[in-house]
Amino acid sequence: MNVKITARHFKAHDTLKEHAQSSIESLTKFYDGILSAEVILSYEKVQNSVKIAEITLGVNGKLLKATAKSEDFIKSIDIAVEKIESQLKKYKDKKRDIKK
Repeated sequence: MNVKITARHFKAHDTLKEHAQSSIESLTKFYDGILSAEVILSYEKVQNSVKIAEITLGVNGKLLKATAKSEDFIKSIDIAVEKIESQLKKYKDKKRDIKK
């Protein structure tokens, strides 16, 4: 699985990149068919310091997206990963139902 991490308008620390990488890799326990993943980290406003994490997964011809906002990048990543988990579970259930 290819994981691409992009930080808009700032340089992300290695610990932040490692957290995003490990969070995305943990999604493989829900579904093995993840082809690619992209994580985009950005600020909404510098003064309010609202951090945004946007995750896009490529799964067998379909894109799953989740966006989360919070005051910390790690919290934003974790919230977005939870959203993607539920989308992956729904996708996997629909795929399983089609096969039956």
